[in-house]
Amino acid sequence: MKEKIIIAIDGWSSCGKSTLAKQLAKELSYIYIDSGAMYRAVTLYFLRNHIDWTSVPEVKDALKNITLEFKPNHTNGESEMYLNEENVEYVIRDMVVAEKVSEVAAIEEVRTFAVAEQQKMGTAKGIVMDGRDIGTTVFPNADLKIFMTADIAVRVERRFKEMYSKNPNITVEEVKANLEMRDYIDSHRSVSPLQKASDAIEINNTGLTPEEQLQLTLNYVKNLQKQA
Repeated sequence: MKEKIIIAIDGWSSCGKSTLAKQLAKELSYIYIDSGAMYRAVTLYFLRNHIDWTSVPEVKDALKNITLEFKPNHTNGESEMYLNEENVEYVIRDMVVAEKVSEVAAIEEVRTFAVAEQQKMGTAKGIVMDGRDIGTTVFPNADLKIFMTADIAVRVERRFKEMYSKNPNITVEEVKANLEMRDYIDSHRSVSPLQKASDAIEINNTGLTPEEQLQLTLNYVKNLQKQA
């Protein structure tokens, strides 16, 4: 059996990070950890409980009451996000959460909390994690780092299709504005901004199918394991 590794996937919103991470986890029999879901769950808790996230003391107190856990869906085996024992996998994909998650994720105390949880999950290796700062902050020594990008028009189209199935009233303009806002906040925040790690492999999947990007990444994994 090949030695298990940690695979870190970073990149912009709607670049197919989660799709690739889930594919890799399934193919390699690894655990998939959606770091974005963790920030979305914290955002959902803040919204539900009317937490003023501009207040550091209030944020610190709120985080003490949050437990995050991934549990497998018994139907398809995919990991789903649980917030304080409640399955919130679908609630956290709502646009209300999407509009605020970058603000919440930029808070130092929130990132410290989430990173600590993520690092605990990775102690046994054999994981694939995607997010914004996985290869730079969470797992700077990850065995394989991927940085994903794609043309903005393609990203908007992907996100619109994803959101439309849940909210038929959403417009392409709203989706584009949300993506551009998230890009700006993610790349300009003072704590762990989105950036490509110096040793990350960049994949522009604008013209790639999910199957093509999976095969490309699997080749990187195989080459890495040959060198081990």
